[in-house]
Amino acid sequence: MKRGTKIKEIKDSAHKENLLKELHIGKIIIYLILAIWTVTTIYPFVWVIGNSFKPSAEVVNTSFSLPKEFTISNYTNAFSKQDILQSYKNSLVISGTVMVVTMILGTMMAFAMTRYHFRGKAIVSGILLSSLMIPVFSTIIPVFKWMGEFGLLNLPISVILPQIAGNLSFATVVMMGFLWGLPLEMEEAAYMEGAGVRKVFIHIIVPICRPSMATVAIFCFLWSYNDLITQLIMIRKRTKFPVGALLNEISSKYGTDYGLMTASVTLIIVPVLIIYVFLQKYIMKGLTAGALKE
Repeated sequence: MKRGTKIKEIKDSAHKENLLKELHIGKIIIYLILAIWTVTTIYPFVWVIGNSFKPSAEVVNTSFSLPKEFTISNYTNAFSKQDILQSYKNSLVISGTVMVVTMILGTMMAFAMTRYHFRGKAIVSGILLSSLMIPVFSTIIPVFKWMGEFGLLNLPISVILPQIAGNLSFATVVMMGFLWGLPLEMEEAAYMEGAGVRKVFIHIIVPICRPSMATVAIFCFLWSYNDLITQLIMIRKRTKFPVGALLNEISSKYGTDYGLMTASVTLIIVPVLIIYVFLQKYIMKGLTAGALKE
């Protein structure tokens, strides 16, 4: 062995020993847990997407291997047999409306709760916090009866209203946490310059609150998009189905066509993943905003 090679091996060995010394045993355990968690989280998505390009027989026989017979027929069947585009439209109308309305109402309620003192404020605050602990589905039966009495069943509004009500407490609490951490000097200066409450809210509060508003918007969109129970109870017409309800019907009718099933699941989860990937940086920023005070 050449002398240069031996010296390099000695240096590499010393470098490895130094790295091992630097890595605390606790960090190694944390990294190991995070690696396992990452693999177990990502693998189901990879498994579903991979199987969506296989024939159904191959999904049954070799579901954990790469596609031997690559095909896109599952996707063509999903678009031809199922009205997925219409379901996308229905889901976007429902989830988009829930997201925007909840974000606006939650911000306005949080502004009032953190900036004004009024009679019954403690009671309102207690109701907001306690409503977070009440399961939304415990109220689904009276809500269903009200929707029937007002003739709103099978309309998007029958899903939109319960989901706004269910998400509004969360949105308000998140926005209150952010607003409590903001200094009041800018608002006081604006009031002294003659600005009204509406002007302060639109031109000062809303621009500053964008990270928290984005957090609220992401969660509201994801929760309303995945809320299968409310969709199934309120909407019975197939042309009005959001994607969650459509997937439930596909699993019932075509439960043995695993290729079609995996392709449909892929088509349904892709929009959620895209939204999450582009907006996920605002989630932790918005949730932790206001948690620390100087």
